[in-house]
Amino acid sequence: MKFLLKCLLPCLLTLVLGARVVFASDWQVLQLPTKASFLDITFQDEQVQHGWLVGTDATLFETKDGGLTWEERNLSLDGIYRFVSVSFKGDEGWIVGKPALLLHTTDGGKSWSKVGLSAKLPGDPQMITALAPNSAELATDLGAIYRTEDGGKNWKAMVRQAVGALRNLNRSVDGRYIAVSAKGNFYSTWSPGDDAWTQHNRNSSRRVQNMGFGQNNRLWMLNRGGQIQFSKPDRIEEWEKPDFPKATEGYGMLDLEYQDDQHIWASGGSSHLIYSSDGGDTWVRVEDVRDAGANFYSINFFNPDRGFILCQDGKLLVYRRS
Repeated sequence: MKFLLKCLLPCLLTLVLGARVVFASDWQVLQLPTKASFLDITFQDEQVQHGWLVGTDATLFETKDGGLTWEERNLSLDGIYRFVSVSFKGDEGWIVGKPALLLHTTDGGKSWSKVGLSAKLPGDPQMITALAPNSAELATDLGAIYRTEDGGKNWKAMVRQAVGALRNLNRSVDGRYIAVSAKGNFYSTWSPGDDAWTQHNRNSSRRVQNMGFGQNNRLWMLNRGGQIQFSKPDRIEEWEKPDFPKATEGYGMLDLEYQDDQHIWASGGSSHLIYSSDGGDTWVRVEDVRDAGANFYSINFFNPDRGFILCQDGKLLVYRRS
């Protein structure tokens, strides 16, 4: 009997408590020795073992065991910075922060050097993407995009002008960007080779919270009040019927991420995490992280077996498929 229960329990993921459907997952809540909010995470190896985590108060953590344990790295910087983005390509890595800051390493993070940025840079750095040796792409919180091919000595503008103050900015693996305006009343897209951003009106009265790139060349959109919407394949202005999953309990979601083409996670404030196993048709609330005591800002999957959710107050959620 004990053996039978042991075999069955891992399969009993979906539970019914009264009229409420909840879901037990493979997420583990870690408390790191900091009160900072985490803002970005990356790994420099395909095995997802050697990684970096950045956040407010110039917070920098390093892991060498796939995110199970982390060690803080202190950088000697003049001033107080908010590290907002980190990216590696092999041993070469970049960190950007606010106020305007760019850090560069070529030895796997053992040492970091400060790279000067022009005082005429439109806005503060928002996102950095390592592309190849000495090559990276930098985007600002006003939608300016630049690229360097010489380790940050010179930068080439990729768009004629910035798009304006942004709420969110996301980049696809093939170099496309989607940006949500600061007030959430429109969004803009840019593809490599375009000389300017293309603006698009939102398709409902609800303000847009966040947008990004999904599977099968679709976009996803999170709107105020817990609304989730997906575009039709290859149609960035044609949207499927909006959904108001009961699992959100009316909370607006902050981020959405695909684990694979069918399994999707969406996160929000007050430890809200919901899950779909059918490409977004149905959703359940993830019950075992309900008491994490943090806002879930950003979801990051590096392969279907390894994911992370960035939180505040030094909390980090780690996903390892059982």
